[in-house]
Amino acid sequence: MKFTRKAKAEWKGSGKEGKGTLSTASGVLDGTPYSFHTRFEDGKKGTNPEELVGAAHAGCFAMQLSFLLGEAGFTPKNLDTDATVTFADGAVTQITLDLKGTIPDIDAEQFQQIAHKTKEICPISKLLNTEIALKVSLEK
Repeated sequence: MKFTRKAKAEWKGSGKEGKGTLSTASGVLDGTPYSFHTRFEDGKKGTNPEELVGAAHAGCFAMQLSFLLGEAGFTPKNLDTDATVTFADGAVTQITLDLKGTIPDIDAEQFQQIAHKTKEICPISKLLNTEIALKVSLEK
């Protein structure tokens, strides 16, 4: 399967005082504001690239995990994945995925194995050139 997706960034002004908007072809983001302030300071009233990477990674990981669980004969009731993106010295240095899953009839070891395989084959994980940590907890 092959497809393309499009997004657009528009920026006006200098790096620190300027501001921009982000839009996606789907319309989910439509002129969403971002700026130095939303990226490096409080992050309120706008988004930032690291937040968007975290959302993309968490979403891709959860969907990929559901496919692998299905292949193993399990249907998750819930997969809750938080992504924490760490930015330091001009680079994304780590992404921590914190997974909490509710999956009937699976044991913790099998869930750990499938989750770690997912981390390795998730398309967004493969895209990123950073350390990816994974915390997994199975909830009953």
